[in-house]
Amino acid sequence: MSRAIKHLISGGLIIMTMKVFTPATATESDPKLTIVNPPHLYDPTPNGYSTAVIVPSGARVAYISGQGGQDATGALSPDFAVQVKQAYANLGAALDGLGARPDQVAKLTVFVVDHDMSKLEVLTRNVKEMFGAALPAQTLVPVPKLAIDPMLFEVEAVVVLK
Repeated sequence: MSRAIKHLISGGLIIMTMKVFTPATATESDPKLTIVNPPHLYDPTPNGYSTAVIVPSGARVAYISGQGGQDATGALSPDFAVQVKQAYANLGAALDGLGARPDQVAKLTVFVVDHDMSKLEVLTRNVKEMFGAALPAQTLVPVPKLAIDPMLFEVEAVVVLK
């Protein structure tokens, strides 16, 4: 087994090319993302994300760097909910800059300073407001701090361009 494959396996990521015939499988002619929430797994949609997203064959992919809660002047509110709302507005502006829409986001990674369960409602509300039913795959990473001390939240995205 090659070193690269061993690294992928040990890192918990295995990428295989194979065709699985299920209703949730994207075909090569699918022009958009396919959201997959297998029935034998916990349904994450009430929490504002999907289990997996299939990217169409041959799609171009863009990566949006972490968007924090700074407004246009660089100011940060000390309020977590205000920062989250602004960060998603900033993500929307980045999508606009790419000529993309929220339904083209395949994956989000969110970073939350001093995460606790009380913050989930704010996170879920904001992601559902932005993405509606087209909920991307998402990972939440609790962190002790971000790049700038007053930052409490940051979101990055993987976007499929059409």
